[in-house]
Formats: sequence, C-alpha cells, structure tokens
Amino acid sequence: MIGYIEGLLMIKQPPHLLINVNGIGYEIEAPMTVFYDLPASGDNVSLHTHLQVREDAHKLYGFVSIRQRDLFRALLKVNGVGPRVALAILSGLSVQAFESCIAEGDIGQLTRVPGIGRKTAERLLVEMRDRLDDLGEPDSSDPSSRDHSEQDAIGALIALGYKQPEAMRAVRGIRAAGMSSEALIKEALAALATVKA
Repeated sequence: MIGYIEGLLMIKQPPHLLINVNGIGYEIEAPMTVFYDLPASGDNVSLHTHLQVREDAHKLYGFVSIRQRDLFRALLKVNGVGPRVALAILSGLSVQAFESCIAEGDIGQLTRVPGIGRKTAERLLVEMRDRLDDLGEPDSSDPSSRDHSEQDAIGALIALGYKQPEAMRAVRGIRAAGMSSEALIKEALAALATVKA
C-alpha cells in the first residue's frame, strides 16, 4: 500500500496530478479541495495517498491530510459510493463541512454535490454517522478544518447564482484567517466582479 508520497509537482490538471519521485512519475487523482493548497508546478509537494487495486488498473488518490484520506476511505465503504462520487463529495465540501452535514442531517447540502441524489444522501446520513467517530480528532493543521465561515461564504455565492468552482476559487483566494462569512462574501463578490469586468 502506498500511503504517502513526496516529490516534485510536475503537472496539475484537475483532477489529475503528476508527481516526480526520484525519476518515477506517479499519476494521482485528487479532489478539487486539494488543488487550492498545492504549490506551483516544479515545487516540492507531499500528499497522503490511497491506492485502489482493480483488475484493470491501479489508481492512486491524493489528499492534503490523513483525516481527508480517512474520510475518502470511509466513503468508499458506503453502498453505492465509489471513488468518483467520493472525490465529488470531497471536491464540494471540506471535511468539516461534510461532518456538519451528517451531524445536522442536511440532505439539501449533500444533494448539491454533483452525482449525489436524495437516496444516496439519505444513505450517507445513515451510514456515515458511526464511521465519522472512527476518524479521530481533527488535525489543527489540516486545511479542511478551517471554520464554517468559508463554507458559508461559498454556499452564499452559489445561492447568488455563481458556479461552485468559481465560488470556491473566489473565497479560497482570500487568505486572511478568522474572517467572518459576511466579510468573505463581500471580498469574494468584489473579486468576482473584477474578473467579470
């Protein structure tokens, strides 16, 4: 099992990465939330990984934290959730936001993720409640453990009609820590208006 990889980031074309480790190029798939925390191409990068072995392929998936990887693994155990759906969930929601959805029974937020219908969302709520307890405590250095204001701001921009990827880019482009969701929304809207101008 390959559980961790460190090397030079050669290519980043979502959802694919190519990392050069001592002359060997590892192709990795990763959720969109990973791409916001990646360095520039040519820089050193390290990721926690999950290796899926199938009859026709060996696929490697990369994550910024152990907790994010463990959530991916827990999602794969849910009936009807494969790697593609698990990546979509982790692309649309941070680990903390997903945990909040499960704790609060927020089916609406889950069904906003592409590929998640109502039945799958209901199954996730039932099956993931106990599995989240097994993930352990969040790592304070984990980028996915940022406060709710970031996720609230992204949700507000989506409600205003922006596409999820551009909403995520705008909010996560604002790197000031501890900002309220209102402040994040205001700055993100200003950034989006500048891009469209």
